[in-house]
Amino acid sequence: MAQARRTTEVMEAIRRKLATRALTPGERLPSIRRFAAVMGVSPSTIVEAYDRLVAEGVIRSQPGSGFYVAGVPPSLDLHLPEPQRERDVDPLWVSRQSLDTGRDVVKPGCGWLPPDWMPQAAMRRALRQLARGPDAILTDYGSSLGPVNLRRILARQFAEEGLEISPESILLATSASQSIDLICRSLLRPGDTVLVDDPCYFNFQALLRVYKARIVSVPFTPMGPDLAQFAQALTTHHPRLYITNSALHNPTGGTMTAQTAHRLLKLAEAHGLTIIEDDTFAALEPDLSPRLATLDGLERVIRIGSFSKTLSASIRCGYIAGPPDLIAALTDLQVATNFGGPSPVSTEIVHATLSDGSYRKHVEGIRRRLTRIRKDTSARLVAMGITPWLMPRGGFYLWCALPQRRDASEIARAAMRRNVVLAPGNIFSPAQTAAGFMRFNVSQMHDPAWEVVAQAMNTPPA
Repeated sequence: MAQARRTTEVMEAIRRKLATRALTPGERLPSIRRFAAVMGVSPSTIVEAYDRLVAEGVIRSQPGSGFYVAGVPPSLDLHLPEPQRERDVDPLWVSRQSLDTGRDVVKPGCGWLPPDWMPQAAMRRALRQLARGPDAILTDYGSSLGPVNLRRILARQFAEEGLEISPESILLATSASQSIDLICRSLLRPGDTVLVDDPCYFNFQALLRVYKARIVSVPFTPMGPDLAQFAQALTTHHPRLYITNSALHNPTGGTMTAQTAHRLLKLAEAHGLTIIEDDTFAALEPDLSPRLATLDGLERVIRIGSFSKTLSASIRCGYIAGPPDLIAALTDLQVATNFGGPSPVSTEIVHATLSDGSYRKHVEGIRRRLTRIRKDTSARLVAMGITPWLMPRGGFYLWCALPQRRDASEIARAAMRRNVVLAPGNIFSPAQTAAGFMRFNVSQMHDPAWEVVAQAMNTPPA
């Protein structure tokens, strides 16, 4: 730890000399021994600092001669390129703003919990355990299905809700989005029709457009998709797939009722429809709701999910549960496109965190915290005239109607100019019928966001 700190101090000292032009391009750096004496550190610390700066391209090594400054001196004030803030507000706009802007930007439009909500102590324990593990975990490719120890944990969790499957019916992937990507690559051909909810998670639309699928949307109600229109869409458009969240729907927070689930599965069977059930938010439910995969037994339903909402968005690990023949085909496809499953580093961290006894308590704590903050956020929004479409049973989203026919996209653009990312309704609506709605992540509603929203509501519409 001390060695790493000293190495960083040496690197920063060199960067300061570059920024102030005490060292200029082409100039030779002090010898290792001389600079070690100046800095009061060991020569090995200087060697490590020089090597790291060479890897960054800041300096270059000339064998037999020493180290020299390379290129143009960098500024001490380094910034990543900003996303195009004034581009059209499309289904990828919020993702780009949320991912590419700095930590000074407040992001109630994003789709994840703040860092201090996550089980950082458990993950650090997992990292220490990983560091003592076999070298192969740090160097090898992931196995084609993913490690069986993690797939066994998932199979046990599914069994607790009544879905009895073997670990061989589970494929680990890098994320829920990659899972949908693999399924679409396998099952869709250009021009195939796919049903989605309206509104739905905006990345569903973005992925389907990559595969040149025809997107048909069905209105989503507080009980699930509108079944009359769902049945009509099946008869008229003959879709290949239907993609949905049956539990804690994104963006509305709604949950499909048992009656809707049963009727939907009967329609799917009658029309040869395959369903992708995205279970990413399910762990945030206070109690288990009907699951399409459980009711169907994975005959026509493919379950996907990940740990990005409850564990870490940085540790990329998701899963697919489905019929054995489909899992075999998807495994071959993942090998062809990714040469194996997710990183062994990621899967080992997830396995260690899920199996150390603390994960369930952690998730229960998130649920309790979200219950409080969801209620408080809803009350503050209502006081501004912003009305939640429903009060979700769990999760961190509120899908809200804006007052006075306000255009959510215009408000989102204005908020972005004040370093606040909001999620306007039409990015979730394939039919573009949600211009007056906004999705709020209650866990990310910090003071600057409240100030921007309040100002927008007090400004007359254009």
